Amino acid sequence: MRTVSRHRPLLAIALLPLLLPALARAQEDPTSRSSNQPVEPYRIAGNLYFVGASDVTSFLITTPEGHLLLDGGFAETAPMIEANVRKLGFKLEDVKILLSSHAHFDHAGGLAELQRKTGARLYAGAGDVDLLARGGSGDFAFGDRLRFPAVQVDHPVHDGETVRLGGTTLTAHATPGHTRGCTSWSMVIEEGGKRYDVVFVGSTTINPGVHLAGKPSYPGIAEDYAKSFATLKALPCDIFLGSHASFYQGLEKAERLKKGEGPNPFVDPQGYRDFLSGTEKAYREQLEKETAAVSRAAGTPETARSGPASPAG
Repeated sequence: MRTVSRHRPLLAIALLPLLLPALARAQEDPTSRSSNQPVEPYRIAGNLYFVGASDVTSFLITTPEGHLLLDGGFAETAPMIEANVRKLGFKLEDVKILLSSHAHFDHAGGLAELQRKTGARLYAGAGDVDLLARGGSGDFAFGDRLRFPAVQVDHPVHDGETVRLGGTTLTAHATPGHTRGCTSWSMVIEEGGKRYDVVFVGSTTINPGVHLAGKPSYPGIAEDYAKSFATLKALPCDIFLGSHASFYQGLEKAERLKKGEGPNPFVDPQGYRDFLSGTEKAYREQLEKETAAVSRAAGTPETARSGPASPAG
């Protein structure tokens, strides 16, 4: 089991002045500001809690042997996450494992600070390890525009790998496309004598400017998305969560939960299917449009289009 280097906090502090201009620009964006508003933390079900911001999510999974924390939001979200963990009566210092969904500034931005404060081991998709270490520099979608404090991964995870702590097990599912190492996570929780399958979707959306065909943003991106949809559609899901609360109507469900509405509004298997259906439809439409443009440019009939095989199911 690998340990966190004692030199990482010094490295993060040394690099911070270089990163501040990019981070400031990120927060000047109205969309970024709106997705990073403080919200009250709450228990979703079992040992699973929401500790993130208004749209960028962070989830605390508690155990008797320490806790796991999934995603760190923006760099500016880290203090909110720490405050939310404490509001719930837990200690940030008891977080033993950090998990990453994907290496973008609005989800990985706070990981370096959270790692510094907790000494927790960071688990992230193997395809995102280098991007996290570069602080987002050289991203295939954003180039060097949306950087964040660099963070070192202690354990690169691969499809099907499990992370265990205090009787809780999370399973990593490789769902690349949004980033090369985008990872969705699943677990089983118990609530009221029932067991629920929980899925945390990394992301299946396509960022503006990303290309799937012709000159793809990276080789094999279209095939990666196709495999990711197949993977996610095959997972059992009762409680649907994700890297953005807007994926699963998190703010609305939290308000309903606060009012004591039953059954638990986060139990939403249909919402999971609808999200995947909608984002897969957008993917297929973009792929068909780009493939048709390539065919026209080459002077070949559109019926000769080729693309990844349809995912099973």
